[in-house]
Amino acid sequence: MRIALGIQYDGSAFCGWQTQPQMSNVQDTLEAALAAFVTSEVPTICAGRTDSGVHATHQVVDFDSPVDRPLASWIRGVNTFLPSTVSVRWARAVPEDFSSRFTATERTYEYWIYNDPVRSPLLCQHAGWVFRPLDEEKMQAAANCLLGEHDFTSFRAAECQAKSPVRHMNEITVRRSGNMIGIRLRANAFLHHMVRNIVGSLVYVGIGREPIEWMKTVLEARNRKVAAPTFSAAGLYLVGVRYPEELELPGYSPSIWQFPGV
Repeated sequence: MRIALGIQYDGSAFCGWQTQPQMSNVQDTLEAALAAFVTSEVPTICAGRTDSGVHATHQVVDFDSPVDRPLASWIRGVNTFLPSTVSVRWARAVPEDFSSRFTATERTYEYWIYNDPVRSPLLCQHAGWVFRPLDEEKMQAAANCLLGEHDFTSFRAAECQAKSPVRHMNEITVRRSGNMIGIRLRANAFLHHMVRNIVGSLVYVGIGREPIEWMKTVLEARNRKVAAPTFSAAGLYLVGVRYPEELELPGYSPSIWQFPGV
C-alpha cells in the first residue's frame, strides 16, 4: 500500500529536507519516526526539497507501507515519534504509481517579509526583514512580467541540477498586511533558489533601488549575475502542492500568517 502524508515543519531547526550525514534534516527525522512506528525502514519521496532554514506547511511525501494500518494511525502514531518541529497533518492512500514529486502539477510558495525599521527577534527565523519602506504596488507591477512560461536562468542557483531552466509561473501576488508583506508564487515547478532570488529582486524594486522595468531586463538577460542577491531563507514557506483532482488530496495549507485576501 502506498501512503501519502502531509507534513509541516519549522525549517529553522534543520539543514533542509534532504538526508545529509551528521546534519539534522527533515527527511531523516521523518524516516526515523516512521521506522519506529512500523519497526522497519521506510524510505520516503517528497514533493519538493526545501533548503536549510526553509519552512513547510504543506510538504507531501509518499512511501510504500510494509504494514496495513488505519490512515488515522499514521497521523497519531508517527507524530508520537516526531519532535515538536515536525508534524504529520494528514494521511491518504494513493495509487501504486503515485509520486509526490512527479505526479504534482503545481507548487505554491509564500515568502513573508517583516517591513519595519527595527528587526524583531521573534521573527528572525520565520520572516525576512527589510528596514527600508517597501512599495508593494511597485513590487507587484514588477512581478507581473514573470507570469507565464519563461527561461528563469537569471533566478537560478549556480548549483541547480534541473535539466531545463524553463518554468511556467501561474501566479505572483504581492500584498501587505500591516508591517508584513506576503508574496505568493505558484508554478508548475521551481528551480533551486528561484523563489528567494525573485524575492531579492522584487525587494530591490520595492525599496526604489531599481525601476519596475528592471525586472523584465533581468528575466530576459538569462544571467544570474544581473539579478539581486539570494534573499534570506527565513521567510520562505512551501504551502501547497497540487495533484490531479481525482486523487482528492489536500492542495494548500496557509503559512503561520493568513495571506491577505484569502
